[in-house]
Amino acid sequence: MNAPSDGPRQQTEIDRIAEAHLDAEVALSPIEATYLGLPGGEDRLDDLSPDGLAEHSALRRRTLAALDRAAPQDEIDRVTLEAMRERLGLAEEMHAAGEDLADLNVIASPAQGIRDVFDVMPTSSDDDWRTIARRLGQVPAALEGWLASLHAGLDTGRAPARRQVDAVAQQARDLTAADGYYATLLRGASADGRALDPAVADALRHGVEAAAAAYAALPDRLRRVRAAAPERDAVGRERYQLHSRQFLGAQIDLEETYAWGQEELARIDGLMRETAERIRPGASVKEAVALLDADPRYQLHGTEALRAWMQQRADEVVDRLDGVHLDVPDPVRTIECMIAPTQTGGIYYTGPSDDFSRPGRMWWSVPKGVTTFGTWRELTTVYHEGVPGHHLQIGQAVHRRDLLNRWRRLASMTSGHAEGWALYAEWLMADLGFMDDPGDYLGLLDGQSLRAVRVVIDIGVHCGLDAPAEVGGGAWTYEKAWQMLDSYANQGTEQLRFELDRYLGWPGQAPSYKIGERIWLDLRDEARRAEGDAFSLKDFHARALDVGSVGLDTLRSALSP
Repeated sequence: MNAPSDGPRQQTEIDRIAEAHLDAEVALSPIEATYLGLPGGEDRLDDLSPDGLAEHSALRRRTLAALDRAAPQDEIDRVTLEAMRERLGLAEEMHAAGEDLADLNVIASPAQGIRDVFDVMPTSSDDDWRTIARRLGQVPAALEGWLASLHAGLDTGRAPARRQVDAVAQQARDLTAADGYYATLLRGASADGRALDPAVADALRHGVEAAAAAYAALPDRLRRVRAAAPERDAVGRERYQLHSRQFLGAQIDLEETYAWGQEELARIDGLMRETAERIRPGASVKEAVALLDADPRYQLHGTEALRAWMQQRADEVVDRLDGVHLDVPDPVRTIECMIAPTQTGGIYYTGPSDDFSRPGRMWWSVPKGVTTFGTWRELTTVYHEGVPGHHLQIGQAVHRRDLLNRWRRLASMTSGHAEGWALYAEWLMADLGFMDDPGDYLGLLDGQSLRAVRVVIDIGVHCGLDAPAEVGGGAWTYEKAWQMLDSYANQGTEQLRFELDRYLGWPGQAPSYKIGERIWLDLRDEARRAEGDAFSLKDFHARALDVGSVGLDTLRSALSP
């Protein structure tokens, strides 16, 4: 099989199949098209009904059949073939199991996705707002289709857990409150600071009213789902294994990973105790956290101060790392730091559009009433979401149009690859001396502790493994999971309650961070052993990121000598 040449790569049959699949996929999913920055369907939303899900399945089966008839021409083709078979084949397994008919959770289901897409739509002109108004008008139909799928799931014995249904109902109430998202959207709409054209403003008001009414009705519309929803949070081992593969692109030994998670948690806890001692001799971790929270040196006041600090740190690290430990392509040097229009407390990244006309963005969703922020806790988050984390990882893949087809550049992402790299990036910044301040280093460890305890809770609860002795052993309960989370994480109670609900409702995703990081570190160590004195960290990063965000088994195969 040929290696790719140094010049522009000629498109192959497998490239054409991959790109045709992406074109058909975004035609079926205008929401995905908007996130990827691809034109088309800007005023539409997805058909989330059983018929819509069936169309996606038919597309995957056609593409898999076409791939079976194609022969790879080079190593890039081989990786594309392996990656597409893994991603599309697993999606078909999920569909056959009816998992897409129970798609409801507190963080990443249609209840959130239908609303979230508006955050990445342009808002600088009357035409932009006219498009938003039309898409808002589609919200009732999108929610109706999703509800039809949930009801179909009930008929086949698939239902989300009751805790998730209740939380989503409350999210709908929050969105439609007097100070919620929809009221705020309507009040704040302007075209680059200019009042909207009256006709556009009127269309926007009608769109907001339609969308808000649909969300306001959602708690009542979910009553049938809630009545059939099990009290039990755990999905069981068989379903969990499927979800774990979805987020990792790899099959793991669940018992071994569960034991490793407990060992990793203990290791990080030891580092946190050592660091607390550096902050104040004799201080416990909780006492050190309180000291840092009260220290004016680490405090920011107001969301604009937070946004400006994020932007300064994100830009600074690009300047300091580019050409030294990493290569940052010119279009990727630009990142925008944003305050999100929601108030969930999450921090997240949205990638650039295919042509980089919309840059990559780091978003901070600030909870209601929070006006003071601690930089000691969040510097590591800037590295996670920005450079060398998601922004470099995703931006570099988008940039490599000379090497990768559009599916590989834009649509092959797996959580274990993405989040594993971002955690790897946090440790990398510590290794490079950017986290030498004991407060900042404790912030890194605090985040790592949260990610490690996720592994234990998520696998343990969903797979029915024995709980650790420190929480009483035996069968996991919500109370034991809360006790463990609260012991090893130092975020506020409200945020941690949301975290726990997330683990319970989105099985397999939360552990993908630490498991992915583990695999990334293993791959680096394997490359260092194989290459000896010739090993270059900068070259390893470039080579690994050029593969794109494929499943972790595919990544390992692609990087094997």
